[in-house]
Amino acid sequence: MTKEVIADMKTHMDKSVDALRREYQKVRTGRATTGLLDDIKVEYYGNPSPLSQVATLAVPESRTITIQPWEAKLIPVIEKAIMNANLGFTPANDGKTIRISLPPLTEERRKEIVKMLKKMAEDAKVAVRNIRREGIDSLKKLEKDKQISEDDLKRAEKEVQDVTNASVAKIDEVLTHKEKEVMEV
Repeated sequence: MTKEVIADMKTHMDKSVDALRREYQKVRTGRATTGLLDDIKVEYYGNPSPLSQVATLAVPESRTITIQPWEAKLIPVIEKAIMNANLGFTPANDGKTIRISLPPLTEERRKEIVKMLKKMAEDAKVAVRNIRREGIDSLKKLEKDKQISEDDLKRAEKEVQDVTNASVAKIDEVLTHKEKEVMEV
């Protein structure tokens, strides 16, 4: 019983860490990445479609993203969607390809981004702690219902704390990596 609760809890904590990684992909660093455009939806035959499903995205240089729409008529629609996303990019097109040049980040902007990254990491840690609390509550309920002994509860609580500490360490590791990437000039 305790193994199931802990395994379920670990799965949820891993999902929290993965969600943080996905959020970090959307944060602009000094380098261009197609992940910056993941949330952009484009109207395609009446349906909002992710940009990656209507065009080929590439990063030919460290500060440039190219978007090659599958249909030329999508160029103005894609440009408008990028402008509406308020990412701070100005797309330019040559009739076939849209180019986005990322301006270099200022030192002040880098520090703001790091602050934002730390807040996102703290939110992920709060989510992990909430999962821990729910896991411990489940274990206490099992003990109250006489499905596990008090000793089993104590052992399981220690294991829950170990899993939580491991997840928090992963979050710190992800934060450190992204912070270094942002501060790199």
